[in-house]
Amino acid sequence: MKNINNNAPLKYCKTILINSSPEKIWEVITDINQWTSWETDIKNPKINGHLKPNTVFDFKINRVKIRSKIHTVEPFHHFGWTAKFFGMYIIHNMTLTETKGQTLVSDDESLEGVIVRLFKKLFDKKLEKNKQNWLEQLKKECEKSIN
Repeated sequence: MKNINNNAPLKYCKTILINSSPEKIWEVITDINQWTSWETDIKNPKINGHLKPNTVFDFKINRVKIRSKIHTVEPFHHFGWTAKFFGMYIIHNMTLTETKGQTLVSDDESLEGVIVRLFKKLFDKKLEKNKQNWLEQLKKECEKSIN
C-alpha cells in the first residue's frame, strides 16, 4: 500500500466502527459506479476498467472533477488511490479491520502541493466535513440491512 505523506500540509486520519463485515464494506466502497447511491457529496462516479492497480476512475465532489488512479486492491483489507489536479497531489487509503463481529474502517488521506499550502484553511474546513460525511454515510449504507 502507498503510504500517505505525513509531512503534507493537510492530512486526515479518521476511523469509524461499522456493524458489518469487511466483505460487505468492501463491496460498497469498491463499487465506484454506485457511490452516488449512498454518498451524497459525490457526483458522476465512473471506473474506467476493472478494479485493479493503475485503473483510473473519475468523480465530482464540490463541483470539482477528480481523476484518480487506484494503487492498492487487497480485498476486504486495503483499498487506495491517488489523484492529481490543480497542482495538488492526493493519496487516499482505506483499511478494514475486523474486530469482534464489527469492522473498524480507517480512512487516511494526504494532500500536498502549492495550492494546498496557499488555501490550507479553506481546504481544511471543507475536506474535514467531506471526510466525516463519507464515513457516516458508509456506516449507514453498510448497516441498513441489519436494522
